[in-house]
Amino acid sequence: MRRLSVVAVSLTVTLLAACAPVSEAGRPPSETGPGATGTVSPTLAAPSPRVSVPVAPATPRAIAAPPAPERLTIRSLDVDMPVEPVGVKDTGEMQIPERPSSAGWYRFGSAPADGEGTTVIAAHVDDREYGIGPLAALRDARPGEIVAVTDADGTVTDYVTESVTYIPRAELPVDRLFTREGRRMLAVITCGGDFDQQTRTYSDNVVLIARAQP
Repeated sequence: MRRLSVVAVSLTVTLLAACAPVSEAGRPPSETGPGATGTVSPTLAAPSPRVSVPVAPATPRAIAAPPAPERLTIRSLDVDMPVEPVGVKDTGEMQIPERPSSAGWYRFGSAPADGEGTTVIAAHVDDREYGIGPLAALRDARPGEIVAVTDADGTVTDYVTESVTYIPRAELPVDRLFTREGRRMLAVITCGGDFDQQTRTYSDNVVLIARAQP
């Protein structure tokens, strides 16, 4: 898919909203990263809430866009999942594939083949219907581990993990994450932390930041 359209996005102070928890037998283990203070509580009856990721305002892209990412691989975490281009919802939030087994790449931002900027990929951590997604393991990533992104033309870009951080949902630094300037970077985002049964949201975003290898 080529990025041909211009989307006017209002920057909203929203959150990487909750993914639906799974059953007691299949739920992710307790969160232990920075910012997590309790366990993820399961629910069986509530419908699956939708994840949302706020985005920085989009600007026009050239028609001759680079190839889109199609696969995300973190071998040390047994993560190997398809990636599809996504845009922006009417609410100004990044679209996220419904199934947690698939990730979305923000197609109005940078791609791995671009000379600069941050490539943003996000996915649900889990879902009541579809179960736990591969990015439930994201919190276990460590600095120095390799994250690979494969483009539609078969090109593989390796990124070296610099950090994995729990960020409160209202504090996601969208201007910095969605930049199309500076070093070639990768941001992989899912949700984590405590699960609030009333709001059906997780307290945090789990954000992996990695830099492209030369």
